[in-house]
Amino acid sequence: MHDAAVGFQCPSCIAEGRKSTRSGRTAYGGLRSGNPGLTSIVLIGVNAAVWLLLMVSGGQRSEWYARLALLPEGRCIPSDRPDQFFPGVGEAACSVASSRTWVDGVSDGAYWQLLTSAFTHLEIWHIGFNMLALWFLGPQLEQAIGRGRFLALYLLSALAGSTLVYWLAAPGGSTIGASGAIFGLMGALLVLAFKVGGNTQPILGWIGINFLITVVGRGFISWQGHLGGFLGGLVIAVVLAYSPRSRRTLWQSAGLVGLTLALVAGVLARTATLN
Repeated sequence: MHDAAVGFQCPSCIAEGRKSTRSGRTAYGGLRSGNPGLTSIVLIGVNAAVWLLLMVSGGQRSEWYARLALLPEGRCIPSDRPDQFFPGVGEAACSVASSRTWVDGVSDGAYWQLLTSAFTHLEIWHIGFNMLALWFLGPQLEQAIGRGRFLALYLLSALAGSTLVYWLAAPGGSTIGASGAIFGLMGALLVLAFKVGGNTQPILGWIGINFLITVVGRGFISWQGHLGGFLGGLVIAVVLAYSPRSRRTLWQSAGLVGLTLALVAGVLARTATLN
């Protein structure tokens, strides 16, 4: 899920997030973070660790790439060239030759790829853009909504992006990158800015530029991951920002669980069509 430009802040969103109750919670019910950048630092560290693992084990030729990337369908790969595969060769035929290895896809039960792909990068510019965007967006969102809610926003946005990739991308392709999660953060920032009555025009312009780059580069950029993550971020932020103040945590939890179940149902439905 290749990403695009970065670099926007929402002062009004941060100011609203600083509002807290006597229990030290943000305006949206989350516990205030003593270090709002900590979660982003950890996420950046995980992405960097996976990137280093791929670099030292062969890059796209690494078998780790085949295991971590989002593969809608399994594939038969040469044992010494995991970056290539034999089109149309099923698992049974693949196992006949010792020089071939079968790698499961999501439709074969490798559901972890829906999230591991969001922590997987190859090109230095790819991980650089994504992590720079995370560093710009993550701390201000964590400060506004709290650490637990921010982590839920990030991971569910990534899952939403992967789910749309699973449905709309070519079954024989592979997708990697954190851009689904990053676009989810963009969508959430837009909702929070709207909620506090902030100026949304700069945010809309920035999002528009990123989507324009996505459209122009759709031949090598996963527009499905970007769109899915963005829509997921919008929904999640609406749940967090507009839940009734009374019993807010219950409403937010129910909304996030409902979205998770909807995404899981979507993944299972797609698996049924591929098998």
